[in-house]
Amino acid sequence: MKKIILIVAGVVVVLVVALVVVLTLSLDSLVKKGVETVGPQITKTEMKLEKASISILSGSGALHGFHIGNPEGYKTPTAIKFGEASVGVKPGSVLSDKIHVTHVKVVGPEITFEGALGSKNNLSKIMENVEEATGGSAPADKSSPPADSGASKKLQVDDFLISGAKVNVTLTALGGRQLTVAIPDIHMTNLGSGPEGITAGELTKLVLKNINKETFEAIQKSVADVGKQAADALKDMSKGGTNSLNKAAETLKGVGDLFKKK
Repeated sequence: MKKIILIVAGVVVVLVVALVVVLTLSLDSLVKKGVETVGPQITKTEMKLEKASISILSGSGALHGFHIGNPEGYKTPTAIKFGEASVGVKPGSVLSDKIHVTHVKVVGPEITFEGALGSKNNLSKIMENVEEATGGSAPADKSSPPADSGASKKLQVDDFLISGAKVNVTLTALGGRQLTVAIPDIHMTNLGSGPEGITAGELTKLVLKNINKETFEAIQKSVADVGKQAADALKDMSKGGTNSLNKAAETLKGVGDLFKKK
Protein backbone atom coordinates (compact mmCIF):
# COMPACT_ATOMS: atom_id res chain seq x y z
CA MET A 1 0.00 0.00 0.00
CA LYS A 2 2.81 2.37 0.93
CA LYS A 3 4.51 1.62 -2.38
CA ILE A 4 1.34 2.47 -4.30
CA ILE A 5 1.02 5.77 -2.44
CA LEU A 6 4.62 6.67 -3.26
CA ILE A 7 4.07 5.83 -6.93
CA VAL A 8 0.90 7.94 -7.05
CA ALA A 9 2.66 10.83 -5.30
CA GLY A 10 5.53 10.58 -7.75
CA VAL A 11 3.15 10.65 -10.71
CA VAL A 12 1.36 13.69 -9.27
CA VAL A 13 4.66 15.53 -8.80
CA VAL A 14 5.69 14.76 -12.38
CA LEU A 15 2.32 15.94 -13.70
CA VAL A 16 2.51 19.17 -11.68
CA VAL A 17 6.02 19.88 -12.93
CA ALA A 18 4.96 19.14 -16.50
CA LEU A 19 1.93 21.43 -16.10
CA VAL A 20 4.08 24.26 -14.77
CA VAL A 21 6.51 23.87 -17.67
CA VAL A 22 3.69 23.86 -20.22
CA LEU A 23 2.01 26.90 -18.64
CA THR A 24 5.30 28.80 -18.49
CA LEU A 25 6.13 28.08 -22.11
CA SER A 26 2.58 28.96 -23.13
CA LEU A 27 2.68 32.22 -21.17
CA ASP A 28 5.98 33.25 -22.76
CA SER A 29 4.69 32.54 -26.27
CA LEU A 30 1.37 34.28 -25.53
CA VAL A 31 3.16 37.45 -24.40
CA LYS A 32 5.35 37.47 -27.50
CA LYS A 33 2.39 36.80 -29.79
CA GLY A 34 0.31 39.47 -28.05
CA VAL A 35 3.02 42.11 -28.47
CA GLU A 36 3.62 41.28 -32.13
CA THR A 37 -0.06 40.88 -33.05
CA VAL A 38 -1.93 43.47 -31.01
CA GLY A 39 0.93 46.01 -30.90
CA PRO A 40 0.97 46.80 -34.63
CA GLN A 41 -2.82 47.25 -34.57
CA ILE A 42 -2.33 49.98 -31.99
CA THR A 43 0.72 51.82 -33.38
CA LYS A 44 0.27 50.87 -37.07
CA THR A 45 3.98 50.18 -37.19
CA GLU A 46 6.05 47.06 -36.77
CA MET A 47 6.41 45.87 -33.18
CA LYS A 48 8.75 43.02 -32.32
CA LEU A 49 9.73 41.15 -29.17
CA GLU A 50 12.63 38.70 -29.34
CA LYS A 51 11.37 36.69 -26.38
CA ALA A 52 9.58 36.78 -23.04
CA SER A 53 10.59 34.75 -19.99
CA ILE A 54 8.09 34.81 -17.12
CA SER A 55 7.85 32.32 -14.25
CA ILE A 56 4.32 31.07 -13.66
CA LEU A 57 5.23 30.33 -10.02
CA SER A 58 6.92 33.56 -8.89
CA GLY A 59 5.48 35.88 -11.54
CA SER A 60 8.88 37.48 -12.12
CA GLY A 61 10.41 37.69 -15.56
CA ALA A 62 11.79 39.79 -18.35
CA LEU A 63 11.12 40.97 -21.89
CA HIS A 64 14.04 40.82 -24.32
CA GLY A 65 14.80 42.57 -27.58
CA PHE A 66 11.81 44.88 -27.99
CA HIS A 67 11.36 47.53 -30.66
CA ILE A 68 8.68 49.71 -32.22
CA GLY A 69 9.29 50.49 -35.87
CA ASN A 70 8.88 53.89 -37.49
CA PRO A 71 5.97 54.85 -39.75
CA GLU A 72 6.48 54.84 -43.50
CA GLY A 73 8.45 57.78 -44.86
CA TYR A 74 11.05 57.92 -42.08
CA LYS A 75 14.66 56.85 -42.62
CA THR A 76 15.49 55.43 -39.20
CA PRO A 77 14.29 51.84 -38.69
CA THR A 78 13.08 52.07 -35.08
CA ALA A 79 11.33 54.64 -32.93
CA ILE A 80 11.85 52.96 -29.54
CA LYS A 81 13.93 49.95 -28.57
CA PHE A 82 15.41 48.31 -25.50
CA GLY A 83 17.46 45.21 -24.78
CA GLU A 84 15.68 44.03 -21.64
CA ALA A 85 12.92 45.04 -19.24
CA SER A 86 12.06 43.37 -15.95
CA VAL A 87 8.42 42.58 -15.22
CA GLY A 88 6.41 41.15 -12.38
CA VAL A 89 2.99 39.52 -12.61
CA LYS A 90 0.70 38.15 -9.91
CA PRO A 91 0.56 34.49 -11.00
CA GLY A 92 -3.06 33.99 -10.00
CA SER A 93 -4.21 36.80 -12.28
CA VAL A 94 -2.90 35.21 -15.47
CA LEU A 95 -6.03 33.08 -15.82
CA SER A 96 -8.42 35.87 -14.78
CA ASP A 97 -10.06 38.60 -16.88
CA LYS A 98 -7.59 41.22 -15.59
CA ILE A 99 -3.87 40.51 -15.53
CA HIS A 100 -2.24 42.18 -12.54
CA VAL A 101 1.25 43.44 -13.39
CA THR A 102 3.15 44.46 -10.26
CA HIS A 103 5.94 46.29 -12.07
CA VAL A 104 7.57 47.04 -15.39
CA LYS A 105 11.10 48.46 -15.33
CA VAL A 106 12.79 49.55 -18.55
CA VAL A 107 16.41 50.70 -18.20
CA GLY A 108 18.36 52.50 -20.92
CA PRO A 109 15.88 52.48 -23.82
CA GLU A 110 16.92 54.15 -27.06
CA ILE A 111 14.43 56.55 -28.63
CA THR A 112 14.71 58.03 -32.11
CA PHE A 113 13.24 61.42 -32.97
CA GLU A 114 13.16 62.28 -36.66
CA GLY A 115 11.54 65.35 -38.18
CA ALA A 116 10.34 68.71 -36.88
CA LEU A 117 9.28 69.73 -33.38
CA GLY A 118 5.72 70.35 -34.58
CA SER A 119 3.45 67.52 -35.70
CA LYS A 120 5.71 66.37 -38.57
CA ASN A 121 7.87 63.82 -36.78
CA ASN A 122 7.89 60.08 -36.25
CA LEU A 123 6.81 60.12 -32.59
CA SER A 124 3.85 62.41 -33.24
CA LYS A 125 2.76 60.19 -36.13
CA ILE A 126 2.84 57.08 -33.96
CA MET A 127 0.87 58.91 -31.26
CA GLU A 128 -1.69 59.93 -33.88
CA ASN A 129 -2.00 56.28 -34.92
CA VAL A 130 -2.53 55.23 -31.31
CA GLU A 131 -5.21 57.90 -30.85
CA GLU A 132 -7.06 56.55 -33.88
CA ALA A 133 -6.79 52.95 -32.72
CA THR A 134 -8.01 53.70 -29.19
CA GLY A 135 -10.81 56.09 -30.15
CA GLY A 136 -8.91 59.27 -29.37
CA SER A 137 -9.21 62.66 -30.99
CA ALA A 138 -8.68 61.39 -34.54
CA PRO A 139 -11.34 59.32 -36.35
CA ALA A 140 -10.76 55.59 -36.30
CA ASP A 141 -10.11 53.64 -39.49
CA LYS A 142 -13.26 51.55 -39.83
CA SER A 143 -11.58 49.14 -42.24
CA SER A 144 -9.08 48.03 -39.57
CA PRO A 145 -9.92 45.62 -36.74
CA PRO A 146 -10.22 47.09 -33.23
CA ALA A 147 -6.86 47.57 -31.57
CA ASP A 148 -7.69 45.14 -28.79
CA SER A 149 -9.26 42.42 -30.90
CA GLY A 150 -7.80 39.13 -29.72
CA ALA A 151 -6.74 40.78 -26.46
CA SER A 152 -9.88 40.84 -24.35
CA LYS A 153 -7.98 40.73 -21.07
CA LYS A 154 -7.64 43.99 -19.18
CA LEU A 155 -4.52 45.07 -17.34
CA GLN A 156 -3.55 46.58 -14.02
CA VAL A 157 0.00 47.92 -13.73
CA ASP A 158 1.06 49.03 -10.25
CA ASP A 159 4.44 50.52 -11.18
CA PHE A 160 5.87 51.43 -14.61
CA LEU A 161 9.37 52.94 -14.70
CA ILE A 162 11.48 54.07 -17.65
CA SER A 163 14.96 55.24 -16.64
CA GLY A 164 18.19 56.22 -18.35
CA ALA A 165 16.56 56.84 -21.72
CA LYS A 166 18.50 58.58 -24.46
CA VAL A 167 17.07 60.18 -27.57
CA ASN A 168 18.85 60.27 -30.91
CA VAL A 169 17.55 63.43 -32.56
CA THR A 170 17.59 64.27 -36.27
CA LEU A 171 15.99 67.70 -36.81
CA THR A 172 14.81 68.73 -40.25
CA ALA A 173 15.45 72.39 -39.41
CA LEU A 174 19.12 71.64 -38.81
CA GLY A 175 19.69 70.05 -42.22
CA GLY A 176 19.65 66.47 -40.98
CA ARG A 177 22.25 67.02 -38.30
CA GLN A 178 22.05 64.74 -35.27
CA LEU A 179 22.42 65.13 -31.53
CA THR A 180 21.72 62.94 -28.53
CA VAL A 181 19.81 64.11 -25.46
CA ALA A 182 18.82 62.42 -22.22
CA ILE A 183 15.30 62.56 -20.80
CA PRO A 184 14.23 62.40 -17.14
CA ASP A 185 12.91 59.17 -15.65
CA ILE A 186 9.27 58.44 -16.43
CA HIS A 187 7.43 56.91 -13.48
CA MET A 188 3.75 55.95 -13.59
CA THR A 189 1.80 54.18 -10.86
CA ASN A 190 -1.64 52.64 -10.28
CA LEU A 191 -2.52 52.24 -13.95
CA GLY A 192 -5.84 50.46 -14.33
CA SER A 193 -6.22 49.97 -10.59
CA GLY A 194 -10.02 50.29 -10.83
CA PRO A 195 -12.30 47.29 -11.37
CA GLU A 196 -12.34 47.78 -15.14
CA GLY A 197 -8.57 47.94 -15.56
CA ILE A 198 -7.10 49.31 -18.78
CA THR A 199 -6.64 47.89 -22.25
CA ALA A 200 -3.31 47.31 -24.00
CA GLY A 201 -4.14 50.28 -26.23
CA GLU A 202 -4.79 52.59 -23.30
CA LEU A 203 -1.54 51.54 -21.64
CA THR A 204 0.37 52.13 -24.87
CA LYS A 205 -1.19 55.59 -25.19
CA LEU A 206 -0.20 56.56 -21.63
CA VAL A 207 3.39 55.39 -22.05
CA LEU A 208 3.88 57.06 -25.45
CA LYS A 209 2.27 60.29 -24.27
CA ASN A 210 4.81 60.57 -21.46
CA ILE A 211 7.73 59.61 -23.71
CA ASN A 212 6.72 62.20 -26.30
CA LYS A 213 6.28 64.94 -23.69
CA GLU A 214 9.69 64.40 -22.08
CA THR A 215 11.39 63.99 -25.47
CA PHE A 216 9.98 67.21 -26.95
CA GLU A 217 10.84 69.20 -23.81
CA ALA A 218 14.42 67.83 -23.74
CA ILE A 219 14.98 68.67 -27.42
CA GLN A 220 13.59 72.19 -27.05
CA LYS A 221 15.81 72.84 -24.03
CA SER A 222 18.88 71.44 -25.77
CA VAL A 223 18.35 73.54 -28.91
CA ALA A 224 17.70 76.66 -26.80
CA ASP A 225 20.90 76.04 -24.79
CA VAL A 226 22.92 75.63 -27.97
CA GLY A 227 21.43 78.82 -29.41
CA LYS A 228 22.39 80.72 -26.26
CA GLN A 229 25.95 79.36 -26.39
CA ALA A 230 26.28 80.44 -30.02
CA ALA A 231 24.91 83.92 -29.23
CA ASP A 232 27.33 84.31 -26.32
CA ALA A 233 30.19 83.26 -28.57
CA LEU A 234 29.29 85.89 -31.14
CA LYS A 235 29.23 88.53 -28.40
CA ASP A 236 32.73 87.47 -27.32
CA MET A 237 33.96 87.74 -30.89
CA SER A 238 32.55 91.26 -31.18
CA LYS A 239 34.56 92.32 -28.12
CA GLY A 240 37.83 91.46 -29.80
CA GLY A 241 40.96 90.61 -27.87
CA THR A 242 42.85 87.32 -27.79
CA ASN A 243 41.10 85.87 -24.75
CA SER A 244 37.63 86.71 -26.06
CA LEU A 245 38.38 85.27 -29.50
CA ASN A 246 39.84 82.08 -28.05
CA LYS A 247 36.82 81.64 -25.79
CA ALA A 248 34.44 82.24 -28.70
CA ALA A 249 36.30 79.75 -30.90
CA GLU A 250 36.10 77.05 -28.19
CA THR A 251 32.39 77.68 -27.65
CA LEU A 252 31.56 77.52 -31.36
CA LYS A 253 33.59 74.33 -31.72
CA GLY A 254 31.58 72.79 -28.85
CA VAL A 255 28.34 73.82 -30.53
CA GLY A 256 29.52 72.27 -33.78
CA ASP A 257 30.44 69.02 -32.02
CA LEU A 258 26.92 68.74 -30.60
CA PHE A 259 25.41 68.68 -34.07
CA LYS A 260 27.23 66.09 -36.11
CA LYS A 261 26.20 65.40 -39.67
CA LYS A 262 24.28 62.16 -39.86
